[in-house]
Amino acid sequence: MAVQSPFFGKREPDAFASRHSTMPATGTSSAPAPASAGAAMSKTAPDSQGSKLIVGPNIKLKGVEITDCDTLVVEGTVEATMDSRVIHIAAQGAFRGSAEIDIAEIHGEFNGALTVRQKLVIHSTGKVSGKIRYGKLVVEEGGQLAGEVGVGVGTPAHAGTAAGTEAGPHAVAA
Repeated sequence: MAVQSPFFGKREPDAFASRHSTMPATGTSSAPAPASAGAAMSKTAPDSQGSKLIVGPNIKLKGVEITDCDTLVVEGTVEATMDSRVIHIAAQGAFRGSAEIDIAEIHGEFNGALTVRQKLVIHSTGKVSGKIRYGKLVVEEGGQLAGEVGVGVGTPAHAGTAAGTEAGPHAVAA
């Protein structure tokens, strides 16, 4: 006989309603709280344009396709396919797979196929490897770029111009 945990059991509607109904009972002290919450929301609303997915530290997201996400922030590990606007990989973050995006900011690691339609920024702690295509490239001192690298999205004829060699696998470290 299986024993059900009360944690996953049905929620008592009366207990849930009583928790929320006790907050407005304080009268004057409840009025400033919604005002400050509204102020906090108005501060974050202009900054958060569009949808944003944050994969936090120690989180592993594997085997997914990420679409319709304006900004992906990777602080943990992501193994996925992605078509989006912006990816930001934090220093402790790692992305493995393929990504087609507008802007990439790499502080951590990217391994796979990366197509950046506009600007790829590899910071001093960043490591990018695989098949990389970009519109514009910025590599800080210490940043690492290795693999098949090409300027121009969808134009493999320009591959290798970042390292000043002919098309083919190579490594660039700033």
